[in-house]
Amino acid sequence: MTKTTNKMRLTALLAAAAVAAMVGLSFAAVPLYDMFCKVTGYGGTTQTATAAPSRVLERSIEVHFDTNVAQGLPIRFVPREANQTLRIGQTGLAFFEVENTSDHPVTAVATFNVAPHATGVFFQKLQCFCFQDRVFQPGEKATLPVLYFIDPAIVDERETRDISQITLSYTYFPTPDQGGS
Repeated sequence: MTKTTNKMRLTALLAAAAVAAMVGLSFAAVPLYDMFCKVTGYGGTTQTATAAPSRVLERSIEVHFDTNVAQGLPIRFVPREANQTLRIGQTGLAFFEVENTSDHPVTAVATFNVAPHATGVFFQKLQCFCFQDRVFQPGEKATLPVLYFIDPAIVDERETRDISQITLSYTYFPTPDQGGS
């Protein structure tokens, strides 16, 4: 074999390896991005906590509640109260009301985020109805709780220390078996 043939084979092998690596990374991108967002709070992704903090600050923060429903989903979804003010580190309990306004069962799932996005890592949920498929019977009304707190470490970061308001936003979507995408 000539040097040119060996170089061509090496180039072809490297190109095939690069294509295989790119295909593999494309399949891993979604779970890796999801894990990154959960760990860092990127994009307003809130965190899940197992216990409330032991430190409660004197400083308060106002949490606004926003609700949305995907187009065509026959449910009414509203926060019981528009906002709450609590001390940083204090546990808050918010309630959301959902009603199936149709004459047939509806299966839906709620997703969430917070704004400003930099606060996502500090917004900690102890209990949440999000990411759980839920069947709402015709005319059914339900009250759904969210137990949460703002991590006191929010005041230690330059980007978040002066934030006085956070918006927690939920959106209900139909599940794929309901004709959603």
